[in-house]
Amino acid sequence: MSWVAYNSDFNPSLKVKILIMLFSIVMIVVGLVVLVWSADLFVDGAAGVAHTLGMSNLLVGMIVIGFGTSAPEMSVSVISALQGNPSIALGNAYGSNITNIALILGLTALISPVIIRSQVLRKELPILLGATLLAYVNLYDGRITRLEGVVELVALFAVLTWMRLENRQQMPNIDALEVEVEASLKPMQAKKAWVLLIIGLLLLVFSSRMLVTGAVDIAHYFGVSDLIIGLTVIAIGTSLPELAASISAASKGKHDLAVGNVIGSNLFNTLAVVGLAGVIKPMQIPIDVISRDWIMMLGLTLLLFVLGYQRKKLGDHNINRWGGALLLALYIAYTLYLIAGVLSV
Repeated sequence: MSWVAYNSDFNPSLKVKILIMLFSIVMIVVGLVVLVWSADLFVDGAAGVAHTLGMSNLLVGMIVIGFGTSAPEMSVSVISALQGNPSIALGNAYGSNITNIALILGLTALISPVIIRSQVLRKELPILLGATLLAYVNLYDGRITRLEGVVELVALFAVLTWMRLENRQQMPNIDALEVEVEASLKPMQAKKAWVLLIIGLLLLVFSSRMLVTGAVDIAHYFGVSDLIIGLTVIAIGTSLPELAASISAASKGKHDLAVGNVIGSNLFNTLAVVGLAGVIKPMQIPIDVISRDWIMMLGLTLLLFVLGYQRKKLGDHNINRWGGALLLALYIAYTLYLIAGVLSV
């Protein structure tokens, strides 16, 4: 028998609240686990279906690498917007961006210094910076409209199209890349591919709804805003695929994949995740999003330029272990600041 059963002064309503809170925590944990697992199923199925439809290996690779690690954020964004909690979508997107750069690249650099190629500094990072500035344009008036959501989705489509054309024109090893992508994909029958795609999609929706519902309940129980929950718990949980992919890439010496994975994911989060949420349900923007979260996101993006250029004279642009420690320290400080804000309320 529990202490609650023996204590006659214990408030039954408090017991119910505790049980509800514990159930909500279970929903979050189970939702995150199923979300990450179902994202893998969905992406494998999507890649298999793309192959059976005759798409190029490079395009399939873009589906796996580009969309794959952002599938959790996108599904959570759609579900939270449909359930009337767009702040979770916003917090999830920007929180994941902060987590990707500060926590994931920080941890990755501590394991093995991360090399940043000059092409990334000249092209990919400026594009990410442009997307971050576009986000400010949409945020500064305190709301995101459906039109602004459409603009962000169109911007993402334009960026992906430009990248594909640029790769085709300027990468002499594009055929080798397609061969590498093809070798990394498991051959799959059409029937199996469609089954994985459908099951993965259904589980994505189910787990996202479970995660969002549990997060909203926890937020209400502790009096925390949906935005804070999105910036912390959900952002870390949905960034697990990026963390696994980046650490794996760095441990194998594939630094381009580690950096490219983070930049690509942040582009999807900034444009697709927020864009989808805005199209589904226009949202009011808390002032803290601009003065705190967007500033942090912008600062970390600019810091990548600084860390990448710091050893240019030696010809090896990289984020060394000291840079990784700096990124990780910034993430810890940011998280503690969020927690302090919650406790002071």
